[in-house]
Amino acid sequence: MDVVYFAWVRERIGLPREVVDTQATTVAGLVDELRAREERYALAFEDISALRVALDQELSDFDAPLAGVREVAFFPPMTGG
Repeated sequence: MDVVYFAWVRERIGLPREVVDTQATTVAGLVDELRAREERYALAFEDISALRVALDQELSDFDAPLAGVREVAFFPPMTGG
């Protein structure tokens, strides 16, 4: 699946997007797999309460299932102006 990173998440990981082969069944499981990869991922996903996630461009939760999902996007909360 495609995993997309925005804002400071992209800066910490150093990639705007990547294709990830995962065994995870939920977003939280995917985050655990990514954290285990290396330190830059661990730092980016250190505090998931500071992150939002979208599955196939629909805002979602970290306990959401990944079955059938083609794209997961991680980004900080947005504020209006």
